[in-house]
Amino acid sequence: MHIQLNGETVELPQDETVAGLISRLDLAGRRVAVELNLDIVPRSQHATTALREGDQVEVVHAIGGG
Repeated sequence: MHIQLNGETVELPQDETVAGLISRLDLAGRRVAVELNLDIVPRSQHATTALREGDQVEVVHAIGGG
């Protein structure tokens, strides 16, 4: 399936979840915010939120610094 990730088309397996996507992006364990089709997905729902063909996903992660 294809989704829009931060404005770019990405191909993923049919059964991908938000948590799986975060893992693919090497962001597991980091502080991230995920927006799926203009709605924020709470961290507690990442593992159970399935992605579907054509979804628009924005993933933002916090970067520390000073």
